Amino acid sequence: MNINTILFDLDGTLINTNDLIIESFLHTLNHYYPNQYTREDVLAFIGPPLRDTFEAIDPNRVNEMIETYRAFNHAHHDALVKEYETVYDTVQTLHERGFKLGIVTTKIRHTVNMGLKLTKLDSFFQCIITLDDVEHAKPHPEPIEKALACLQAKPEETLMVGDNHHDILAGKHAGTKTAGVAWTIKGREHLAKYEPDFMLEKMSDLLSILGVTPH
Repeated sequence: MNINTILFDLDGTLINTNDLIIESFLHTLNHYYPNQYTREDVLAFIGPPLRDTFEAIDPNRVNEMIETYRAFNHAHHDALVKEYETVYDTVQTLHERGFKLGIVTTKIRHTVNMGLKLTKLDSFFQCIITLDDVEHAKPHPEPIEKALACLQAKPEETLMVGDNHHDILAGKHAGTKTAGVAWTIKGREHLAKYEPDFMLEKMSDLLSILGVTPH
């Protein structure tokens, strides 16, 4: 398989922001709708842009709710975010072996930078496409197409790795290969329905798929 470019989603793929996201949603929703939402209710909100989620809940207070969410999210970020097992070593190895590496996320750039800095992954990526950079978020192919242009990469030589069906569909729409991560909070069965080319049990599985020997 001739892959020279790897694009990663960030949340739920490289870094474990699930607790942070869930707590941020619960904090926000409890503020506006006390005791109406549970942890299970907010799982569906993980992945899409915040605006889409809050627009569906209350179109009149979208900006206010986003501000409430982000204030809590940024304040608790470093305490609640962790990297997933084998992520750092795998990304470092791919970087050293000359793969083009990029991030394609539905987060805003400020929060992306916080997560990458905290986990010390910030030096490995030549291209980061955030919600601020696109008109259409995943599953639309635009974010991936922008990353490909930025990295001067071809879709058929690219693998998109993500924890959400938005990532798999965006990759398929853009013509890349796709890999799901079995540690997705939505459950591997949910992701498998979208037929990614690969399913990673841990991030280091990427190395064997790409034929790269670890250190």
